[in-house]
Amino acid sequence: MRVTQSSGGPGVGGAGLDLNLLLALDVLLDEQSVSGAARRLHLSEPAMSRTLGRIRKALGDPVLVRAGRRMVPTPHALAVQAEVAAVVERARALFAGPGAVDLRTVSRTLTILSNDALAAAYGPALLARAAKEAPGVRLRFLGESHEDVPLLRQGTADLELGVIGATAPEVRVEHFRDDRMLGVVRPEHPLLDGELTVRRFAAADHVTVSRRGRLSGPLDAALAERGLSRRVVGSVGTFAASAFMLLRTDLVGLVTSWARPLTDTLGLVTFEIPLDLPPLPLGMAWHPRHDADPAHAWLRGCARELLT
Repeated sequence: MRVTQSSGGPGVGGAGLDLNLLLALDVLLDEQSVSGAARRLHLSEPAMSRTLGRIRKALGDPVLVRAGRRMVPTPHALAVQAEVAAVVERARALFAGPGAVDLRTVSRTLTILSNDALAAAYGPALLARAAKEAPGVRLRFLGESHEDVPLLRQGTADLELGVIGATAPEVRVEHFRDDRMLGVVRPEHPLLDGELTVRRFAAADHVTVSRRGRLSGPLDAALAERGLSRRVVGSVGTFAASAFMLLRTDLVGLVTSWARPLTDTLGLVTFEIPLDLPPLPLGMAWHPRHDADPAHAWLRGCARELLT
């Protein structure tokens, strides 16, 4: 499928339906840039601007508007983005046929929703796979939001990786394995000297990592069962922020076991927490509109191989 430089003719709402406009709209909303969309579709910028004008006329909406030096989608454009992407993907699958897609010819941006620690731990390997197997695929990592927004349903994200929380009922979820939580501190931290008991662990000052700024969690429930509580002195939104705090203080942090390569690289020390904590189910989630999409299937396969 490609957009031609044809002009005139009825728009999406007319009798002469132009599916090229759907493909152009999909790319424009992905790039949020006329020049970026033109490069992706091998068009000149004037031709892409004319196409955007036709889309605006067909939809009766500006679609993309200037905000400073960049362009941002309108609320209506955001509302239809997922549906447009789904139609384009189904059309690609229909015309390509089973097994007929050469990933080296695919030009796509795939968006992965995950926390920053998972992106840092597995992002390099995913990017290396893309460069080798699907060089036209760009991977965009989005951090988790402090709000529960249905990003998979909306089409803002293509795949979610990590500990999957509540999802829309139609969303597919695949479990990889159960992870566990570890404590993490700087080298020569006082807590590393001598036997680590639950009381010593609870008595230390702690920092939490929470996208919502929460100061408590399952660890605190486990401590409460022992009649203990910990003193949480702060909360940050990312693992990276907590890691640099831990390197310069006597605070105690938490990290999942698969992030050990990151803590080792930073020189932090991890240890087993002397509590019976609930497992953390590591997996991936995606919207079923991507089931038959070859590029998305490739990404799911890469994630499955790396995280299991």
